[in-house]
Amino acid sequence: MKLSTWMIGGLGMLSVSAFAQSSVTLYGVIDTGIEYVSHANAAGGNLIRMPGITGELPSRWGLKGTEDLGGGLKTVFQLENGFNPRAGDMGQGGRLFGRQAWVGLQGPWGQVSFGRQYSMTFWGLADSDILGPDIYGSASLDAYIPNARSDNTIAYMGAFHGLTLGATYSLGRDSTGTGNSPGQGTCAGQVAGHFTQCRQWSAMVKYDASVFGVSAAYDEQRGGTGAAANFFNGLAPFGLTNEGDKDVRMLASGYAKLGHVKLGAGWVGRHVETVSPAVPDVRSNLFFVGASYLITPAALLDGEVFRIVNSEQDTRATMTTLRGTYFLSKATAIYLQGSYLWNSARAHYTLSSGGGGTTPAAGAGQLGLMAGIRHLF
Repeated sequence: MKLSTWMIGGLGMLSVSAFAQSSVTLYGVIDTGIEYVSHANAAGGNLIRMPGITGELPSRWGLKGTEDLGGGLKTVFQLENGFNPRAGDMGQGGRLFGRQAWVGLQGPWGQVSFGRQYSMTFWGLADSDILGPDIYGSASLDAYIPNARSDNTIAYMGAFHGLTLGATYSLGRDSTGTGNSPGQGTCAGQVAGHFTQCRQWSAMVKYDASVFGVSAAYDEQRGGTGAAANFFNGLAPFGLTNEGDKDVRMLASGYAKLGHVKLGAGWVGRHVETVSPAVPDVRSNLFFVGASYLITPAALLDGEVFRIVNSEQDTRATMTTLRGTYFLSKATAIYLQGSYLWNSARAHYTLSSGGGGTTPAAGAGQLGLMAGIRHLF
């Protein structure tokens, strides 16, 4: 039996009235400022700009909602758009909801969701990486960390007396080549006869007590036509064009709360393994330790030290960042931060994840300074 448009609309109105215990929330962040970066190209030139991507937090707006289905069961959803205040353009390669787009069911047993969403790498580091997605944070040395999300994903998350278990499985991790991190290329998956092409899966176990927490996670991305992996040190990306190719991250991290002080530390080990004997396997180890101190209810001081070692490519870098934030209100804050990065002789790492265009000459150090403002709504 066919239903007319009017009948479908009427059924939608009936469903709204029948399930009145539902809510939808509009939220967002606008964050921008002015940045200075030294040695921002091979010639050693300096750069002053309004960064295109982030300051303290990536700018975004979103919708999230729930509907109570009764018996402890809820429908949940989230749509989140990333945008760049500098020019008003959309992030994640122009996707409308490039940050998150999922719907699922939630109950006492946990939550199952379907769509574009974060992998367990993101959730495993969320509490221990003190600076998080800051422009001078872990993304400077591994851009995947704050962008650890995948398309076509089934996810589970459940919390039980302080223990959190989570897992994701993606049928095709990157449909348009802009989802995981710069340089990884399109890897849509869903190719007949190639079951593992562009697949991704991740798993996490996490324990939180009143004053501390620990976590461990595993994240594996498979290759496919057009896919690549980049170590973000100025060298050419590695092709991941075979479904047997892997880009794997393992992590362990923890945090502790001591009054107004929070400490965090962790390790992210990465292994790129290819089928082709012409492409060498590459490993890296990223270590971080950080702290935050709430000086007054309106003033926060935090900082972090990062160290990455990539033995096969003979590249290493150390970066340290110090940030001060002053809260003008619950919604608005201003901040000032500085960072310095030391590159080894063959390394081209850049301290800024603010939109590219700041890769130094091999072995050059960099200084970054940024003053900014952010508003939550």
